[in-house]
Amino acid sequence: MGKRELAQAIYKIAHLTGEFKLRSGLTSKEYFDKYRFESDPHLLKAIAQEMRVLVPKGTQVLAGLEMGGIPVATALSLETGIPAVFVRKEAKAYGTARVAEGLESLKGMQVCIIEDVITTGGQVVLSTEELRKEGAQVNQVLCVISRQQGGEENLKKAGLTMTPLFTQEQLKQASL
Repeated sequence: MGKRELAQAIYKIAHLTGEFKLRSGLTSKEYFDKYRFESDPHLLKAIAQEMRVLVPKGTQVLAGLEMGGIPVATALSLETGIPAVFVRKEAKAYGTARVAEGLESLKGMQVCIIEDVITTGGQVVLSTEELRKEGAQVNQVLCVISRQQGGEENLKKAGLTMTPLFTQEQLKQASL
């Protein structure tokens, strides 16, 4: 599947219209239901194959953010052979009580955050702070879809470079 066909498939399966409240608190008349493309094994594999080339050189760990970034990071880990960790919104109070689950330590590791859809980037910034507290070197973020609503600018302020596989506008254009 080529990149344009992938964009068309994502748009067809995941684009919804109506009134939706976003994590950022914003209301939108359009919504990309990430779980619709993340739960489709063929689409998820195609997404990982396309994202593979976006992974920055030197990346040692892929950090999938709870919950939507986890399947993307897992698929990308399978495509690249780069280990993944799964980043909680907050550490649980039992078990390992860690924010990042999977590897013993992230200290000194070059970590690339993986997310599904980014609107303002608020959760990415919060998770980056937590990963940096654990000693991770975090500078890069990959996402499947950028909604182009301030995320890139907000991430830049936090010292992060965001690279989307698709922007919301690219998905719309591919659907025409």
